[in-house]
Amino acid sequence: MKALSLKQRRILDYIREFLEDRGYPPTIRDIQRGCGLSSTSVVDYNLRALERSGTIRRDRELSRGIELLGESRGRARRVPLIGAIAAGQPIPVPTADTWHSTDGAEYIEVPRELGLRSQEVFALRVKGNSMVDALIGDGDIVLLEPAASVDNGDTAAVWLKLEKEVTLKRVYRERGFIRLQPANAAMKPLKIKADNLEIQGKVVGVIRKLS
Repeated sequence: MKALSLKQRRILDYIREFLEDRGYPPTIRDIQRGCGLSSTSVVDYNLRALERSGTIRRDRELSRGIELLGESRGRARRVPLIGAIAAGQPIPVPTADTWHSTDGAEYIEVPRELGLRSQEVFALRVKGNSMVDALIGDGDIVLLEPAASVDNGDTAAVWLKLEKEVTLKRVYRERGFIRLQPANAAMKPLKIKADNLEIQGKVVGVIRKLS
């Protein structure tokens, strides 16, 4: 069986979540809007691929005639694990342009009970213990939603442009700079000029490593 594309997996996740939230399947228009696709013909093409893969069944006489099959009824959601992030000193990543790339990524199964809403949630493995007082330790996995801004005190993945590095910290806007605050009393905050910083994702969940 040919592997599903990322777009097809996104559509499948959307159908699952729609069913669980509302108790009935989405229309093609719902899927187009919910997955940010360019047209209903793109949706139809990918639904045909899902039919061939055996993950859905469709009744084209009904506007909501989509049925999930087999493992698609599971309670887990697949989220791409796209790399590691420092929760101590920043670590380098290739470029800001490749941050959201999932080429060759591994995936983790995330319980749907976590209530993740965004279709673009991704995961990073934590390196370091600077966020340990926020119950984010070395080896844990953080779940993030892509975000260009966050509220003061939110924990976020932050891209440092000049250094070409990324770190996980609480974000505070202060006069003339941004303070990146660790959740570890033994560590000092980083003070970064606002134009040298780009928010890449907001933490929306943590999967803790069992010791």
